[in-house]
Amino acid sequence: MSVYLDHAATTPMLPGAVAVLTDQLARTGNPSSLHTSGRAARRVVEESREQLAASLGARPSEVLWTSGGTEADNLAIKGLFWARRSHDQDRRRILVSAVEHHAVLDPAFWMAEHAGAELVLLPVDGDGVVLVDALRDELEAHGDQAALISVMWANNEVGALQPVADVVALAHQHGIPVHADAVQAVGQVPVDFGASGLDAMTVSAHKVGGPGGAGALLARRGLELIPVQHGGGQERGVRSGTLDAPLVASFAEAVREAVDAMPTSPERIGALRDALVAGVLEMVPDARLRGPADASRRLPANAHFTFPGCEGDSLLYLLDSAGVEASTGSACQAGVPRPSHVLLAMGIDEDEARGALRFSLGHTSSADDVRTLLEVLPGVVERARAAGMAGVR
Repeated sequence: MSVYLDHAATTPMLPGAVAVLTDQLARTGNPSSLHTSGRAARRVVEESREQLAASLGARPSEVLWTSGGTEADNLAIKGLFWARRSHDQDRRRILVSAVEHHAVLDPAFWMAEHAGAELVLLPVDGDGVVLVDALRDELEAHGDQAALISVMWANNEVGALQPVADVVALAHQHGIPVHADAVQAVGQVPVDFGASGLDAMTVSAHKVGGPGGAGALLARRGLELIPVQHGGGQERGVRSGTLDAPLVASFAEAVREAVDAMPTSPERIGALRDALVAGVLEMVPDARLRGPADASRRLPANAHFTFPGCEGDSLLYLLDSAGVEASTGSACQAGVPRPSHVLLAMGIDEDEARGALRFSLGHTSSADDVRTLLEVLPGVVERARAAGMAGVR
């Protein structure tokens, strides 16, 4: 049986979420229909909205259901830009961190190419953390031209927690709305939408033990968003499409379980992560831990390394053949033979960035998983290094 160390890509469904999903799949009803079955489905959707909001410190009216994190990010970037631009033509700048997930970066680049936006990539330090001083300088120079800012709550590759509170404080001095992709953060660190001061926040079901194909954009009341897709006018007229009651119910239950486990789960998983990090650095002394070395400044489930002289894909496939599943970074970019934009933004040179591996833990992870990894890793690195050196010749 394989060892699964890629929970940041997707994590096994939680038992409660599975139970809710299977129960709801047996029911019939379109939440937009007015008959008995439709009203029953609508009740499930609205009760799930209330449950998700309660878990994340939001009001039910602030929860907009989507098909996942990518759609929610697109709605935030495009919808906020178009809304702001409609009131002030000078607000053309989209500010995003250089280490955002492609679900944020790609729509931002698309807006620059097709919608008249000016994209500003906010630099990060060597740990992958946004430089607040650089944001301050940008806003002092061009704050009246900024349409929105998007800075993720926690980086999906190196696990760096971002200074969301500082970003919000600076942005609101200039009347700029802030969006954060919190897909990786929910269930690992405390996430309270209302207390954060954010204007919009993305969450995704399958990252927290829920089903694939469900997500949400939390958008504060009064925040204007231009729809990205049009149709039946569901979700406050912002996100059209028939709602999937079983998926959103399972999603809400998964978030509830993940948040309820917060008092103990991060500590347990963090201890496993610390053992993994210590073991890797002992077994492969020239491996480099990437992201903040201070465990309090990174996600408890994340351990990201670069291995000199190795290709990340070689490491991944060799580990897989040894029964250990990991990742070279973002699963959405898997199979693309180029260095991570996150590592490059952190100032890591291209050759070194190519030898990256991310190990991410979750609710099913155990000490045996870590032990198995440490048993096979030295041999895997040796073989990958030999293959890499042969390729250089």
